[in-house]
Formats: sequence, structure tokens, C-alpha cells
Amino acid sequence: MPFTLVTGGCGFIGSNFIRQMRLEEPGRSILNFDLLTYAGNLENLVSLESDEGYQFVKGDIADGELVAKLFEDYEIDSVVHFAAESHVDRSISGPSVFVQTNVTGTQVLLEAARTAWSQGEGRFLMVSTDEVYGSLGETGLFREDTPLDPSSPYSASKAAADLLCIAYHRTFGFPVVLSRCSNNYGPYQFPEKLIPLMIQRASQGEKLPVYGDGLNVRDWIHVDDHNRALRIILEKGELGRVYNVGADNEQANLHIVESILYRLSRPRDLIEYVTDRPGHDRRYAMDSTRLQQELGWRPQVEFAEGLASTVDWYLDNREWWERILSGEYRDYYERQYGGK
Repeated sequence: MPFTLVTGGCGFIGSNFIRQMRLEEPGRSILNFDLLTYAGNLENLVSLESDEGYQFVKGDIADGELVAKLFEDYEIDSVVHFAAESHVDRSISGPSVFVQTNVTGTQVLLEAARTAWSQGEGRFLMVSTDEVYGSLGETGLFREDTPLDPSSPYSASKAAADLLCIAYHRTFGFPVVLSRCSNNYGPYQFPEKLIPLMIQRASQGEKLPVYGDGLNVRDWIHVDDHNRALRIILEKGELGRVYNVGADNEQANLHIVESILYRLSRPRDLIEYVTDRPGHDRRYAMDSTRLQQELGWRPQVEFAEGLASTVDWYLDNREWWERILSGEYRDYYERQYGGK
């Protein structure tokens, strides 16, 4: 039985991708490979524990022997590569793990797949980010041919991984396609990120820290729309090609925070402006014309509706994020898999 290997499938976008694919493509089996670092949470996929079409293996994508063994033990005909260190602030305080996971880990995975797919079979989707393009001025959009100009160790490591993928295609004819997406929001996002952090703090009446003047702009997309795009790119995308994914939905960070406060009926004076972080890109905005015209994808979730449902999800699943804040969520692996 062929498998889609999903790396980093216990994270925010990866776990939503797996649930969506199992729901909408029940004939497709999924092998989830995740190291379960701080942002990987097996509880995100508890609904699939008894699903015969879903399997989980714990491991590091930078472990060449283990990754090669996955391709020996399972009939893997496609890879969706989410696994990455992704938090900009953490990359500033400790860049080395970002290089190890995002660059070395990607090369290890590429090489294992290339060896296993020696006859040219398979498809590999590299899931990347708009941050590789750097910062935009007040006008314009990131296109797929926009020069890479990363500002943080995180975005630099993702840019390096992207270039490795393109080089593998050009050098070896490796069947890879790349996506670069704007900021995601939705359920199961780790509470260090902007939207869940602000929901969590506002719901408890705590101060909401906003970098600088709060006017940094991002193009926000619901995670379900992003994952629908990824599934189309995986299936139909032209090999060696990059596809930008965006919802044409530019929002300033301050507006996001104010919208959350309004939804929760909390006062605006909970906002607390803090010193801006180094290398903080001012604006991102994506041109997804290629994806829309060539592959027929369109975003479906309107932002006001999506943000409202996201706020409600975090309020309804308070125990989920409280277990993360306390660290208890890490015990789940031992309970579920420790004796196996």
C-alpha cells in the first residue's frame, strides 16, 4: 500500500493537513514522521489513533539511517515536507538548530527519496514560506521570481532548503515542487504564535505584547485553505516549479490584536507595545496568480469568519493550550507509545 510521508505532521499546519487528507482522500495512507520537539503535539491527531490508514513514527529528519529505513520499510510514493524549526524569535536566540533541521534535514530527506526513487517515481513537496523573500515596501507583491532576501536565521535556513530542492531537480531530475505560503492561522497552532498567543492572553485578561508600532503587515490565510492548495500542488504542480500561496488578505498585526479583543469583549488598553525584534520585516504580500491560473485553486475562508471561528476554537479547547503551557502535552507520547 503506497504512503504519503508527511514530515512534521504533529505541528500546526502538518496535523491539519493530515486530518484534511484523511477526511477528503480516505484511500490515501499517511505516514507521519515527527521528532516531537516543543511544537510537535501528538494530541493534535488523537482522532486518528484507530485509523488504519494513518501511522506515526518518531524520529529526526537529519538522521540519515532512520530516514533511509523509512523508505525501505514503507512504500512511499510522495513526500510532504513540513518539518522545520519555524519561530523567528527562537532563530535569533539560537540559530544553529535551524540550520541543522531546516537545511541538513531537508538534504537528508531529499537524498533518501532520491535513492529510493531511482527509477524517477514519486513526488516531493517542499513546504516553504514567504519569509524567504524578505520585506516588501508599501506596494507590490511577492512573485515566484522575486529574489530571495531573507532577514532572519529562520528565513535564511528555509531559503537554503528551497535552493537545495531546486538544485536536486536541476542536477538529478528529482521530482520536487515547492510552495511558499503567507501567514497561517486556525486551530491547533502552537500558542507562541501571534493569534493563539493573543487569544490566550486576552481570554485571561493579561497584557498583549505588540512589537514596535504594530503596523507590520502580513497576508493571512486560513490553514485549511493552505492545505487545500498543498494537496493540489502535490498532485498537479509542475516539477521544479515554485507556487506562491496567499489569500490576498493583508492585515496589520495591530488590527489582528484589536479584532481579537473585540471578539472577546476585552478593553484595548490590554495592548502593550514592546521593543521591536531585530530584522522584523515590515510587510509580506503574496501574488498567487500562478497557483490560481495554472492549478485552479482559490481561497475559500473569508478572514473575518475564519478569525472568529479560530477564536471560538481556542475558547472551546482551553484544556488543549493549557496543557501546552504547563508542558503536560509532552507526556502523551509516553502514555501512547512508550511501552511499544
